[in-house]
Amino acid sequence: MSAPAPIVFALPKGRILDEALPLLADAGVVPEADFFDKASRKLSFATSRADMTIIRVRAFDVATFVAHGAAQAGIVGSDVIDEFDYADLYAPVDLDIGHCRLSVAEPATAVESGATARESHARVATKYPSLTRRHFEKLGVAAEVVKLNGAMELAPSLGLASRIVDLVSSGRTLKDNGLVETSRIMPVSARLIVNRAALKTDPARMGALIDAFRDLVARRKAA
Repeated sequence: MSAPAPIVFALPKGRILDEALPLLADAGVVPEADFFDKASRKLSFATSRADMTIIRVRAFDVATFVAHGAAQAGIVGSDVIDEFDYADLYAPVDLDIGHCRLSVAEPATAVESGATARESHARVATKYPSLTRRHFEKLGVAAEVVKLNGAMELAPSLGLASRIVDLVSSGRTLKDNGLVETSRIMPVSARLIVNRAALKTDPARMGALIDAFRDLVARRKAA
């Protein structure tokens, strides 16, 4: 009988990765040396576990790879999970890392003058169109979304949008670009995600993976 195919575990580039790697190591998963080589263009890596490989992709793509079964598990922010709301995605463990918030921000000058306070329509720059529309619908404001993948803070000063919706941690980037946080849409933290079909077809390995991360988080909180 042949050995089962390796579990493909998707990790996000960017802010969550540095906090996720120690957690993975505690779970007995350490990427090969090439993973840490900044000059390497590889995207798939062997690990200390013979039955697991790691892929490193953009945060939004982590959810897509796992939801469609190209990867069986991964780590991604709850913002990404809620933006896409994939039916085939299961997020069983809040890893208690990658904490930040998804917020609305506007130019400080507009807030001081009250220019946007009573608007019934807003043009908003964001990479979270679904979450943005839902948030403004609750406020009775029609949101015209301008989809951007980065440099969100430039949109108001260049007249592309009157507000932005983006992740906020310290708020320093907003301040440096003349913006202020005006409302918080949701708190964000990183989650372990798994493909539902993989959990059904490979319950032993996937269940053990979930249990390992759940136990790690519990031990860290108790420490």
